[in-house]
Amino acid sequence: MNTLYAIGEMLIDFTAQEAGVLETATTFRKNAGGAPANVAVCVAKLGKRAAVVTKLGNDAFGNFLAETLMRENVGTDFVFRTDAANTALAFVARDEKGERSFSFYRNPSADMLLDASEVRAIPFREGDILHFGSVDLCDAPVKGAHIAAIERARRAGAIVSFDPNLRYSLWKSAEELLSTVREFLPLADIVKVSDEELYDITGISCEKEAVLQLFRGEVKLVFVTKGAGGASAYTRETEAWQPTDTNVHVVDTTGAGDSFIGTILYQLLGRGIEGLGKEELKEMLYRANRAASCVVSREGAIPAMPTRKEVF
Repeated sequence: MNTLYAIGEMLIDFTAQEAGVLETATTFRKNAGGAPANVAVCVAKLGKRAAVVTKLGNDAFGNFLAETLMRENVGTDFVFRTDAANTALAFVARDEKGERSFSFYRNPSADMLLDASEVRAIPFREGDILHFGSVDLCDAPVKGAHIAAIERARRAGAIVSFDPNLRYSLWKSAEELLSTVREFLPLADIVKVSDEELYDITGISCEKEAVLQLFRGEVKLVFVTKGAGGASAYTRETEAWQPTDTNVHVVDTTGAGDSFIGTILYQLLGRGIEGLGKEELKEMLYRANRAASCVVSREGAIPAMPTRKEVF
C-alpha cells in the first residue's frame, strides 16, 4: 500500500467557545491541528496509510500531538522533537457563521526547525504522495526541508500535492507570501486552492483563465473550492464541477479545506493522476465535498475529520 506523507506544521488550535473576536473570548478548547497533519489524519481515517513529517517541542503540547497521531494510526517515524523551540499554538476565533480567524504563536516554533537532513531518509516510492502547504515555506530551516523532500519524492516517482492555504498574518508582507507560493506552485503535480486564493495568486477574476495560469511546470491537476458554490476540478484536457450541500449547519470551518484535499488524495493514492475523465473527477469532487460538509458541522480540525462510512 502506498503512503501519503504530509510535511509541515502541526500545532494546537485553541478554539474560542463564544462567537466573536479573540479580544472578547474567555473560554477556549484545545484541538490538534495544522493543515498538513489534518490532511494526513483524514487519509488515515478513510483507510489508507499516512505519515506526518514535522518537528514538535519537547513539551506537553508536543506530547499531546504525538499521541494524537498515534491514536489516529498516522505514522510518526518522521515526527522529530526538539528543546530549541516550543510546539506551535494557534488561537481560533469564529463568527456567527462558523468562519474563523487565526492568531499564531510561533516565533519560532518547533516545526520551523525541521531541516533538510531530517527528511532524507523518507522512503518515497512510486505511487506515494507528498503533500505540503505554504505556512512552513517561511525563511527558516523548514523551507529547505520542503525543497529536499520535494526533490526526493519526484526522483522516486511520487506525486507532489500543494495547498497554498494562504495565512497572510504569518508573513512580513502579502507579496512575500504570494511570491513564495508562485515559486513552489510549478513543483507540484496537484494544486488545491480556494476561489479567493486563486484570485490572489493570479490576479485574474475569471476562474478558467486563472486556472490556466497554474498549469506551469509539473502541474497536471487543479482543484478550486468555492464554499457554498461547490468545487471544480481541472486537468489540461477536461474539467468538472460538483455542488456543495448547503443544508449543513456550519459550526466551524477549520479543517474543511484539508478534509477536501485529504479525500481527494485518498482517492488518488495508489491510483495516480493519469487518465482522469470528467465522470471520475465528478465522483472525486462529490466525495471530497461530503467530507468537508462533515467537518464544518462540528468543531475543530483533527477531531472533526470524517470516517470512511461518512464519506463513502
